[in-house]
Amino acid sequence: MSLDLKLTHELRGTTLKISGQLDTDTAPQMTPIIDQLKQRPPNILILELKDLTYISSAGLRCIFQMKKLVNAELGRLVISQPTPQVQKVFDIIKAVPVQSVFSSTSELDAYLDKMQRKVIDEQE
Repeated sequence: MSLDLKLTHELRGTTLKISGQLDTDTAPQMTPIIDQLKQRPPNILILELKDLTYISSAGLRCIFQMKKLVNAELGRLVISQPTPQVQKVFDIIKAVPVQSVFSSTSELDAYLDKMQRKVIDEQE
């Protein structure tokens, strides 16, 4: 599946709408956005995730990189409307220090994939 990105600058902050799948194959598409944010870090970066259907550890790294950029400028990164399966990944990341639990990125991705599929199956 593809990744669609739309960056808009508004009075309330900068919004990045992310649609599709943010994984190892699509994460490189985030590089121009991250570079643009480096040039002009926003005070508030809103990630609208209502159409993000899947996220892997590569996608999480992109989000953490944007958070680091915004935090360096004393700004704030806000997550808006995550899909249930993506919310599950964020819940896992908050609840468990994943870097100490998983021995490899592929093991982490397999676990995140399993959890997201479980949420999707429960919705059907």
